[in-house]
Amino acid sequence: DENRQWLAEQAILALNVTSSPGAGKTTLLERTIRGLGADRPIAVIEGDQETLLDAERIRAAGARAVQVNTGAGCHLDADMVHRALHALNPEPQSVLFIENVGNLVCPALFDLGEHSKVVVISVTEGQDKPLKYPHMFAAAGLVLINKIDLIPYVNFDLETCFGYARSVNPGVEILPVSATSGDGVDAWYDWIRTESGVLANASYVPKTR
Repeated sequence: DENRQWLAEQAILALNVTSSPGAGKTTLLERTIRGLGADRPIAVIEGDQETLLDAERIRAAGARAVQVNTGAGCHLDADMVHRALHALNPEPQSVLFIENVGNLVCPALFDLGEHSKVVVISVTEGQDKPLKYPHMFAAAGLVLINKIDLIPYVNFDLETCFGYARSVNPGVEILPVSATSGDGVDAWYDWIRTESGVLANASYVPKTR
């Protein structure tokens, strides 16, 4: 609640980005930073069990980043994010991506104070992911189906996956994208702009923590 209040006071759009390992969320964030970074400030909290590799990739793409290593932990929690916010100090009216540890189970159960959860799956994982991990998809505000450039080479039907996702979350928005080729990413950028606009147009008084 403290995280959510501070982020709202600063009109910062905080998105908790979750996925299985290898779904492509870091690649998607790299493309997003390069595609939207000229429009608005972007900062990233990177969650991994070990290494600084993803934070280094994010900084190379042009955004400020803080790495949070969870050790044996399989998810970020609100206290980790609170401390990362102190270190990162994102600008008012910016976009904050919280790239969670690669896991579709534990992150579904922990509220970090974010505006919305964004679940990334890839076509290489299979179309039944929403049925296997219903709590994650039920908590999502947006589902991104990544690596659609590989659909000709795998057994994956988009409409079937849409149906599975909406069977556990009827109102969820779903966008097919390819972080590698750029297919569909304009719709993802538009979604971010829309959500950011709602916050930016609200009256707020920036406060320090």
